[in-house]
Amino acid sequence: MSHAFKNCSNLMVTGASRGLGLQIVESLVTGGFSPGKIIATARNPDGAKELQRLAEEHQNIHIIKLDVISQESIERAASEVEQLVQEEGLNCLINNAGINVVANLDAVTADKMLENFHTNSVSPLMITKAMLPLLKRAAAKGTGMGIHRAAVINMTSLLGSIELYWGDRSDSFKWYPYRISKSALNMVTRCLAVDLEADGILCMALHPGWVRTDMGGPEAPLSPEESISSVLSVIGGLTEKEHGSFLHYTGEQLPW
Repeated sequence: MSHAFKNCSNLMVTGASRGLGLQIVESLVTGGFSPGKIIATARNPDGAKELQRLAEEHQNIHIIKLDVISQESIERAASEVEQLVQEEGLNCLINNAGINVVANLDAVTADKMLENFHTNSVSPLMITKAMLPLLKRAAAKGTGMGIHRAAVINMTSLLGSIELYWGDRSDSFKWYPYRISKSALNMVTRCLAVDLEADGILCMALHPGWVRTDMGGPEAPLSPEESISSVLSVIGGLTEKEHGSFLHYTGEQLPW
């Protein structure tokens, strides 16, 4: 676990009710290097029992309702986040919420494509845009680049790498909606990186590995703890060198 999170006043993670989002919250609060405030979003906070339990045990977890495909919900969440962070602003936004609409060439439809695209590609952009005043507020206080200042981390997938999808193992995942939505998220990341560089806001895309979650399934080689331990150590160590990059959870560069 990276000590760097001690220097991060406010962190927000979307999709925190289960899977990797929940694991990020849990690893941060139990790792001894917790950010000042952890803002965890869920579409249905009342149903997020495990997240509620963590929030009862740790005063610095704040649960906010956010339906990532609703612009009204995003704007409401942004004003709640502002009330929480106030003058400090937001140091780290982890766009983790995502879905996998499984469809091969036979099964794929326009509706399936658009459903996956909205959640995985459009929503992280709209959430980042809504949080931008708060990220800028935090960035204005620091120098260099990283979570001590302001950073946007988009949780993507190597299944979104166009270059890597040519050959063996990955052929078994013929998921048109998911793969294409993650390729689009990678471009969202690069577009944001270009636009936010002048403000000193770091922006990058991170592949958490293939993990045993509801989405990853029981075959996956990594436990959520193993994945997120590596993910947090990569996020904690980010500097301007990684701005605009696409990294593996081991910290290695991935091809677009």
